[in-house]
Amino acid sequence: MQDMMASEKEPTVIKKYANRRLYHTGTSSYVTLEDLAGLVRGGEDFVVYDAKSGEDITRSVLAQIIFDEESKDGQNLLPITVLRQLIRFYGDSMQALVPRYLEFSMENLTKEQNQFREMMGKAFTGGAFGGGGAMDAIQAQTRANMAMFTEAFRLFNPFAAAAAAKAKPEDPPAPAAKSDELGDLKRELSEMRERLDKLAKTK
Repeated sequence: MQDMMASEKEPTVIKKYANRRLYHTGTSSYVTLEDLAGLVRGGEDFVVYDAKSGEDITRSVLAQIIFDEESKDGQNLLPITVLRQLIRFYGDSMQALVPRYLEFSMENLTKEQNQFREMMGKAFTGGAFGGGGAMDAIQAQTRANMAMFTEAFRLFNPFAAAAAAKAKPEDPPAPAAKSDELGDLKRELSEMRERLDKLAKTK
């Protein structure tokens, strides 16, 4: 128990001042966005607070790091088609599901990154896109992520869980309102699957 407690480490606190300077409270020194990017790559978690208001601005700082990385030549990870699709999702009925899907996909990719690197290396061998093998590998991974996400959502979403708990052979049909809610969720998942499949096929 003590070993587990000792291994848990609180995120590093970064303070952002009005002059836009970032202060690392752990090292008592000012840092840059590039320094913070290095911390992320090194696996060190941090949170960023506005020094004046105390507001947690970690999300905006991480977004700024991504923006800076995307601005560098040869550093692009987000294709224009993906950026446009993400913008379209804002305010869309699918917006609530997108963050969970992206988080689920990235966690899965992180867990299997060594296998995926090997697969991508073989796919790219022999040409810029390995005769289409690289895109096939990406699409296969996307479809696998979508399948796992759909199954996880089915098991853990509150409507499905409630329906499973109450489902008995002698039970009467579910109320129309509950059926409508489940129908809406199924339609949203279907729409998201179609959009993600189209996104994966876009070159």
